[in-house]
Amino acid sequence: MPDPAVPPTPPVALSALLAREDLGLRQIAGPRDTNTVIHWAHTSEMADPYPYLLGGELLLSAGVHIPEAAGAGTYFDDYVSRIVAAGGAALGFGLAPVHDTVPRALVEACDTYELPLLEVPPQTTFSGVARAVWQLMAQARHAELRRVTEAQQSLASAASRPDPVRAVLRQLAQRVGGWAVLYGPEGAESASAGRAPDGQGQEAASAGRAAETTAAGRAAETTAAGRAAEIAAAGRAAEATAAGRAAEIAAAGRAAEIAAAGRKPGDAVRGALAELANVVLPTGPGTPTSATDTAAGTHLAAYALGAGQGFVLGVAAPHRDTGDHTIASVAAVLLSLLTGEHQSGSGAARSSALVRLLLGAEPEAVAPLLGSGDWLVVHGSPDAQPCDPVAAAALGAALGSPLVDLARDVVRVLVPADREPAPQPGWALGVSGPASARDWPAADTQAARALSRARATRTPLHRHGTHRPALTDLLSPGEAEAHAHALLAPLTPPLAETLRTWLSLHGSWDRTAVALAVHRNTVRQRIARCAALLGTDLDDPDVRMELWFALRHGER
Repeated sequence: MPDPAVPPTPPVALSALLAREDLGLRQIAGPRDTNTVIHWAHTSEMADPYPYLLGGELLLSAGVHIPEAAGAGTYFDDYVSRIVAAGGAALGFGLAPVHDTVPRALVEACDTYELPLLEVPPQTTFSGVARAVWQLMAQARHAELRRVTEAQQSLASAASRPDPVRAVLRQLAQRVGGWAVLYGPEGAESASAGRAPDGQGQEAASAGRAAETTAAGRAAETTAAGRAAEIAAAGRAAEATAAGRAAEIAAAGRAAEIAAAGRKPGDAVRGALAELANVVLPTGPGTPTSATDTAAGTHLAAYALGAGQGFVLGVAAPHRDTGDHTIASVAAVLLSLLTGEHQSGSGAARSSALVRLLLGAEPEAVAPLLGSGDWLVVHGSPDAQPCDPVAAAALGAALGSPLVDLARDVVRVLVPADREPAPQPGWALGVSGPASARDWPAADTQAARALSRARATRTPLHRHGTHRPALTDLLSPGEAEAHAHALLAPLTPPLAETLRTWLSLHGSWDRTAVALAVHRNTVRQRIARCAALLGTDLDDPDVRMELWFALRHGER
């Protein structure tokens, strides 16, 4: 992950700034490392710029802060050490109007603390240097966006090819110049592409190095043996013995090199990447979705795929360029879709369940294919109508179920009862009670009415109440249902639903209108019509109670 103290802008190579002929900058001290980058240019004439630096800056100074006797003490050592401690990337010293040359003590201090020192000629202004840095950053940003866009297009194209998972992995490995691996739910490598840390190329190179080392060792032994023979012939036995020992030492050293060459340094990288993949495996709400690390000079990254499916994308690359995280994230999204539940055994089971229902099987006979246990029916209504398929699928993913049905103004989701639905931003939700497959239609009705209640009360989620012992349990269900049908017979279904909603909302015209998505005058007209057809006074609490009892039992 990037350092939070560094501004989120593409870094600029110091060598690119030095290559600008219009600036005329010249490096006169410090390491000439082509990998040195700067994140911004900052001008300061403070004797201690440490408190004003974030890290990664090219600090520009004309030496106004330098006292006359600075060269005789430790002033420059203190000054440069504070820049290095603050994370400064380089120092630019301007010639004129204060100094005609760069102080020699400053050059020596920059060499000592390994801080690149640039000489800024008099005709180059500090604002011109800062503008050049900004221009280079803009170019880098443009190049980064172009690279990311091209990578997105190639990854999307790979996802549409045969064997799309491996095609995406190959394209990702090519784009980041490393190795991409897909870990399955058990943590094993399911598929991979690119140059593995201990790939054949590295093994061949190691074998080649071992062969060279063996040949060199044999040459050394032969040379030493020949030298020993010459010495022995000359009668210098002591020298021959010493030469023989030297040959033994050389041979032992060659053997050690050969043994080292035979090792696989990539094993450590593979192990570290596998451990990093375990970090992002979904185990709870606080589990990170991505993680990075470094092992044996190789940059590692891991990305969790999907919503709890257990797949993880791992990436190992010798370097990590700007935009690599975005490219890998795009690949992770595509792989999440490719390895999602619809590609798994449960997806095949759902397809089988649908076919059996279409062929006339009973719901209770099909339900075991979807999983054991009871289910919840959730009705969702978006705050912004109408709802599109993407939003409906997103709601199902948020609730942890792919069983989604999109209607004109409501989304229905079938959720396992062991998953507790939570309120979702931008949605009003109604949740039924737990129900077996036989009772799914009744649970669907419960969810619809719970959604009406949620919309009427402007709450994000309303749950159907759990059943508790009541006076109605003293009556036979058949007798209660017969009484309800007889009492409500004069009412049409729209009138009965309006009356039920109005009673559930304590006679509120406004909230009933919201729940039914009609005008409040329409509610008044329907309630008046109900009172006329039933021949009763709806302001009487006893009448309301009896009607509510009938409506509750008549819906069964």
